[in-house]
Amino acid sequence: MFVHRFRDEALAEARRLKSAYAEDLKFLKTWASKPLTTGAVSPSGRALARAMAAGIDPAWPGVVVELGPGTGSVTAALLKHGVPPEKLVAIEYNPDFATHIRSRFHGVNVIVGDAYSLKTTLHLHGITEVSAVVSSLPLFTRPPLNRQDLIGQAMDILPSGRPFVQFSYALVPPVPAKDGAWSLEVSDWILMNLPPARVWTYRKP
Repeated sequence: MFVHRFRDEALAEARRLKSAYAEDLKFLKTWASKPLTTGAVSPSGRALARAMAAGIDPAWPGVVVELGPGTGSVTAALLKHGVPPEKLVAIEYNPDFATHIRSRFHGVNVIVGDAYSLKTTLHLHGITEVSAVVSSLPLFTRPPLNRQDLIGQAMDILPSGRPFVQFSYALVPPVPAKDGAWSLEVSDWILMNLPPARVWTYRKP
């Protein structure tokens, strides 16, 4: 009995590692070909993805919008956190990643579009009620004004107090707090992620 259980656990772990390495390889290939549109050289780790999903209440009315889902690490965390697939909208610029997300997560609304034109992209797809925005976009590859504009668009469509969640590896925020427009909270370093990262949460007053 013990031998069989050990064998089954070993096989399950081997399958998990194979899947994880395949996802890393897909992400790395895309990063190598398009480094400025891919946020990192590997997908977000589970601890970071869980931290990004933790501040979302699945019961909030409206859809959760995920920006730059990549291979789906944060998508998986949001679904595991309790966000129903039909209430999750993923905006992905890379068509290959978009196809991957559609095949991996049935029921999630995947849009191939420009997340930096957030309001226009959502309007074109008839999405009017947003409960939260979760972003894995490589914001530091964009000029500061582009980053501020994205946060401003998110604040325009989010109800007061609802979060725009962003991760980064930097010591400074992608966009600083702006009095009267949005507040900013930062998590502790998530050391289990490689490289260590922090979660920045923006909210409209």
